[in-house]
Amino acid sequence: MRVLLVGAGGVGTAITRIAARRSFFDHMVVTDYDLSRAEAAVAALGGDEGRFTALRVDASDGAAVAALIAEQRCDILVNATDPRFVLSLFDAALAAGVDYLDMAMSLSSPHPERPNEECGVKLGDGQFERAGAWEEAGRLALVGVGVEPGLSDVFARYAAEELFDEIEEIGVRDGANLTVEGHDFAPSFSIWTTIEECLNPPVVWEKDRGWFTTAPFSEPEVFDFPEGIGPVECVNVEHEEVLLIPRWVESRRVTFKYGLGEEFIETLKTLHRLGLDRTDRVTVPGGTVSPRDVVAACLPDPASLGELMRGKTCAGTWVKGTKNGAPREVYLYHVVDNQWSMREYGSQAVVWQTAINPVIALELVAGGVWSGAGVLGAEALDPRPFLDLLVEYGSPWGLREQ
Repeated sequence: MRVLLVGAGGVGTAITRIAARRSFFDHMVVTDYDLSRAEAAVAALGGDEGRFTALRVDASDGAAVAALIAEQRCDILVNATDPRFVLSLFDAALAAGVDYLDMAMSLSSPHPERPNEECGVKLGDGQFERAGAWEEAGRLALVGVGVEPGLSDVFARYAAEELFDEIEEIGVRDGANLTVEGHDFAPSFSIWTTIEECLNPPVVWEKDRGWFTTAPFSEPEVFDFPEGIGPVECVNVEHEEVLLIPRWVESRRVTFKYGLGEEFIETLKTLHRLGLDRTDRVTVPGGTVSPRDVVAACLPDPASLGELMRGKTCAGTWVKGTKNGAPREVYLYHVVDNQWSMREYGSQAVVWQTAINPVIALELVAGGVWSGAGVLGAEALDPRPFLDLLVEYGSPWGLREQ
């Protein structure tokens, strides 16, 4: 397998560090709009650079990406950029006749009149609309295969297959006790993506209603996270799992809630009140600029925060239903300690936890364990090999009876 990795930021760099320890692929072409970032990612591998090449590519230029796929004889494109570039890369892979994998799906657009009640364009709609073309081409597009979405979806499928006879609710719950020394506000993941997820109307799925929206930060609940993280208030946030899981897993309700914290939520609300979450360009002295890009430029790069971070992050899937006629409630989870990920891989916990999952998926595809044609989420495929590899990679998952 020859892999084209587009995006050499925090997650992309972590992908190279995890993949370098595995033998399932022949070569990985590491690319970025900023060539120096791709070169730095490859140089940091020290001793295994022979299987990696650093090149420049513009993710928004689909024709250039397709040409690079052909030139480098790649078999699959891995998208580690932010969601703005999903469709250009998704289409470039199809045009080049190769498989595709991403960690975040095509962007949503709120309903013009009833944003907090009805869905407009949903996350991933732009990709699922093209599913027929992927099926006809016999190519596989694995979408939303990071940690959330991704591992959380694998947990949902595993619960349905092995832990429950009937499922009442699947609720993805994400929380952490991470702190960043010297920073009052320093998101551990892309602020561009964080703003998009948190300020858009969250989507909920119910069997009798289908997909619908609520107000941002709705339905707060306190969830007790494992391994010393403890109770964290979680709120509804727009996320791909709610759009993916109901397509392949039977349940009466699907939700996603994120432990943001009151201060973080207030900061996001302030950005929105000031219009600093906008993506359209505004005129300023010297030219035009996107307010959200300005916010991102003013904050520290999440990939650079590892040495200042302390604590753990937890991603998991809470499932409620019945087994053998008796009520059951479980939480399947994956915890990463920042000090461990920094020591072992030189990557902070949040980006490392995101990056390990696409590497596992690549290994399953390379070995023919995961296969298919069309646009598929992780929950469409066999969960057990994925979870077994997660343990083999040295990062075990857990199951807690609630």
